[in-house]
Amino acid sequence: MSTPTIDQRLAERHQPGSPVVMKQVWSHLLFLHWEVEPDIIQKTLPVGLTVDTHEDKAYIGIVPFFMEDVRPSYCPAIPGISWFQELNLRSYVHDAQGRPGVWFFTLDCNQWLAVKIARTLFHLPYQHASMESYQDHGTLTYISRRMRSATSQIFRYPAALRQPHTAQPGTLEFFLLERYRLFSVNKAGTIFSGRVHHQPYAFEDVVITDYSTELFPLCGFQEPDSPPISAIIAEPVHVDIHPLRKN
Repeated sequence: MSTPTIDQRLAERHQPGSPVVMKQVWSHLLFLHWEVEPDIIQKTLPVGLTVDTHEDKAYIGIVPFFMEDVRPSYCPAIPGISWFQELNLRSYVHDAQGRPGVWFFTLDCNQWLAVKIARTLFHLPYQHASMESYQDHGTLTYISRRMRSATSQIFRYPAALRQPHTAQPGTLEFFLLERYRLFSVNKAGTIFSGRVHHQPYAFEDVVITDYSTELFPLCGFQEPDSPPISAIIAEPVHVDIHPLRKN
């Protein structure tokens, strides 16, 4: 099946007509991506989803970031619960209708309630982790250690953007960042999709030398032996979460 057209990708930006079930803010986002053979990714996907490609190339990304002000749409945030860290390994797919989205191999998180809710209601592969972070002289250090793991994953990247801009349709950055749909699968093999809505990311390219690729082998992939093809930081976005539906 051919990859989605630019028009199909741009259509995902539109505000969905379904109700908003949750609101949250994503901040201090770092996107690190490596090229991976499309067939390698395709073998891991459920029937009904196809690996998405840009100029015939497929990608797997590691994304550390912060979840802030996470709450149901009808109530305020709760101190101690609504702020936490998340680290995911992801790739990009589309369904038979040509709708592009994100496929998660793992999502590590230091909020037990978020892990439970996401596993149960969204069929996402969340994992418990111990996480911390700190800033020093404009650099953010992000640390994650999955439960029962002997090593920590550490990322160091700029805490703020200097010259942010948005991605132009057709570029690699547009392909990697402009994602407003997630796909998941339950234990019975049923595929679900859920929409998210936010303003397009304001981002800039960065050079990152301190990062971990441990999530690759943890998810059954060969660990990269080269720097990421793309390293991007993005400004915070306010996100509306829409209901998960059978695909």
